[in-house]
Order: sequence, then C-alpha cells, then structure tokens
Amino acid sequence: MGTLGADTENVGSDIYVSLGLKELGKGVAKSPRVLSLISSLFERSVQRNEMLLEARQIKDAITIFHGLRAPTLGIRQYIDRIFKYSGCSPSCFIVANIYVDRFLQRREVHLTSLNVHRLLITTIMLAAKFNDDAFFNNAYYAKVGGVSTAELNRLEMKFLFAIDFRLQVNVETFGRYCSQLEKEATEGLQIERPIQACGVKESWSNKDDSTCAPTIAR
Repeated sequence: MGTLGADTENVGSDIYVSLGLKELGKGVAKSPRVLSLISSLFERSVQRNEMLLEARQIKDAITIFHGLRAPTLGIRQYIDRIFKYSGCSPSCFIVANIYVDRFLQRREVHLTSLNVHRLLITTIMLAAKFNDDAFFNNAYYAKVGGVSTAELNRLEMKFLFAIDFRLQVNVETFGRYCSQLEKEATEGLQIERPIQACGVKESWSNKDDSTCAPTIAR
C-alpha cells in the first residue's frame, strides 16, 4: 500500500535516517542499520526465553510455527537473506516486529529458536504485502524463507486469524517502536517484554492501537 512510508515523513526524521528507513540518495548500497538492531533484539529474546524455560523446567506452548529442531541459519543471516532477496522496504522489519508482538500477546507463547524463523518470514511477508507498493507472491517468499509454498500459505492464514487480521499500524505506534529500538541501541538497555504488554482484549477492539506500548524482548 505504501501509506505508512509516506506518513513517516513527518515523524522522527532523524531516527528514521539513523535506522536506515529513509534513502540517503542513489548509490548508497549498504545494509540498513535496522536489520542489525532487529536481529540483535530477536537473538537476545530467544536466548533469554530458552534460558528461562530451561531453568523453570517448563514446556512452551506448541504452535504451527514451531519446528522439530532449530534451523542452522542464524537469525541475523536469515534476516539479511530475506532483505536481500525479497526487496522489501526496511520499514517492513519494524512492522514485522509489531506483528510478532501482537501474535505473542494473543497466544501466550515465547519466542524461541524453534519458532522465530517461521514467524519472521511470515510477518515480513505480510508487512511487505500490506505496506509496500510492490511485493512477490507466496511461492517466492517461501523459497526465500526455506519453507514450502503450502506451509507458508498455512502459516499466513494461521497468523492472520491469530491477530484477527489486524495488520494496520498507525504512525504513532510505528514511531514508538522506532524510538524504542534506537533508545535501546544507544543506551545499551535490555527492555523485557512482559507477558501482557498492554490491555490486549480492550486495545484490540479499538481502531487505534496507540495504547499499546512497544515491547522489546519476551
């Protein structure tokens, strides 16, 4: 759709440039900074969750996004691969992070090495479809993500129903997630994602999701 990118022109311009969400001019061919920050965020979250689950000797809820074993490709390499071959805008990775938050809040599951890759390819694909002017079909994203087309189709539908098809991200929420990501990077903070980051049931019935604060690690 391309609407979010246009709206962000008026909000936090310096932060968007710092994260690599805005083009600085033709000929600039480097990986946007947001990729490394998002990768680090997910890596820390996975590590923390798996340590907690092991320490408490509890089993996480199993979803369609869980695999039998963790992929050999690391999170950073996986995100770089998706960016390289999907051609999606850098802002899709911020939107994907928001989508993952919504899913985790609804399903009460933890981000682990068994589900993070499938959640990433699904949410980044959905972010590209909803926000970018051009995107590929599911078969292409499946090839990029290392899953079958049939599996990605199932993941997409399960995810959409899990978040009640709530794909719209308003400018305020997008800006908050960007600011929080930048703050964590500059201050070296680790902000934990609580089990309930906001009043999920109440906020999900609202048209505006500005009552939900961005959450970083669960």
